[in-house]
Amino acid sequence: MSPLVPGSRSAARGMRRTVAAGVPLAALAALAVAGTATGATAGSGKPSGRAAEVTGSATLGDLPLGGFSNRLLPGTVADDRGVDLGGIGSDIYPTGRKGEFWTVTDRGPNGQIKVDGSKRRTFPVPGFDPAIVKIRVTGDRVKVVDAIPITTRSGKAVTGLSNQESRDEKPYTYDARTPLSYDPNGLDTEGIVRAADGSFWLVDEYGPSLVHVSARGKVLTRYVPKGLNLKGADYPVVEALPSVLLNRKINRGFEGLALLPNGDLVMALQSPLSLPDGDAGEASRNTRLFRFSPKKQAVTAEYAYRFDAVGDVDPGEDDTSELKISSVVALGGDRLLVEERTDKAARLQEVRLTRGADILGDRWDDATTSPSLEQLDDPAASGVPVLGKRLVVDLNTVDGVQDKIEGVAVVGHGTLALINDNDFGMTDGTGAFDANGRLVDSGIETRVTYVKLPKGAL
Repeated sequence: MSPLVPGSRSAARGMRRTVAAGVPLAALAALAVAGTATGATAGSGKPSGRAAEVTGSATLGDLPLGGFSNRLLPGTVADDRGVDLGGIGSDIYPTGRKGEFWTVTDRGPNGQIKVDGSKRRTFPVPGFDPAIVKIRVTGDRVKVVDAIPITTRSGKAVTGLSNQESRDEKPYTYDARTPLSYDPNGLDTEGIVRAADGSFWLVDEYGPSLVHVSARGKVLTRYVPKGLNLKGADYPVVEALPSVLLNRKINRGFEGLALLPNGDLVMALQSPLSLPDGDAGEASRNTRLFRFSPKKQAVTAEYAYRFDAVGDVDPGEDDTSELKISSVVALGGDRLLVEERTDKAARLQEVRLTRGADILGDRWDDATTSPSLEQLDDPAASGVPVLGKRLVVDLNTVDGVQDKIEGVAVVGHGTLALINDNDFGMTDGTGAFDANGRLVDSGIETRVTYVKLPKGAL
């Protein structure tokens, strides 16, 4: 954990933003207007007549990404192309002190540009190293008070670049013209929890994988699906996850992670697997949760989870493939809070992980099973013990909640802390950068929002 002092930048923005420069990182903040809201639902899945409300909102100020990264690992970022620190909303986990949270960035600034009719994945800041970021919410400001770079066994940046040519999108420069090298160390980090010994557990979308990281950020072990055959990584790679996960949709691997009271971990697959093919996965509402025992270093259970209809989650959306799980939160015992979302809306469901719902090693883990779990319109009718769920709150009905919520934490009794992924201010397409290769910022900020739930909702 290192004290950080950022550099400075003066740049035009697409909309008014607070800029801080040349001051200690822990003092960086931006202003946001706290608001209140009404109109929540809880309990049985129908409006209860009671209200959830936003009780506070705080915003992260502008911090040049190059200054942030190079203070952690000198020389990693040669040119940040005008991008500020963002993307820390991949998850949020309480530190144990009021208003303080651990967060984690994803793989870094990235986008898509169509070239000759095909989309290419761009990495405008290819030297960026994913980081664990400790924040403090004070009033309407989010302050970065510490940061830990995620590193290989030899102390080098893992980077956020694609891993395998045969499996992941080919990485390109910011303008999608020049290919970049694959990096077997690369991680697209998402969920985060902290173990009792001070180490961290993260999930990654590439493998998908579960990653154990020391308190100082060094990758201790990366657990990947059996048969992945990831070669060349500068840290231990263990094939311990079910091979059916090799069929994950690109950019939709593990996203949510929860730490149960007994020390077990629950990993949520963001989207349905592409079984038997991509079309089936795109149309499916059936995804999966996996339970992992750190003591046994093995998956010990698997659960089928069925999304609500996309129009129920997001009344403005009709594309089922937009459904995602982004956050899972342990509520005590075997109870979980699960976030179903699109980019514009989110609903939180409570589930209980029962022994009778375990499908690990069943025929649904066989990629040749036909029809696949993902193809079932009514899994329960086919004998699949789908997890029962209870709607806790429809965040789409709570005024003041931002879009693209990816991190959820329970703080205090009946209060949630929500954080969004602002994608580092990136957008897709050729207009993402100006003629000088500098970011045309989307103006979307990273925000932490507190939502008070009705009594008895949790």
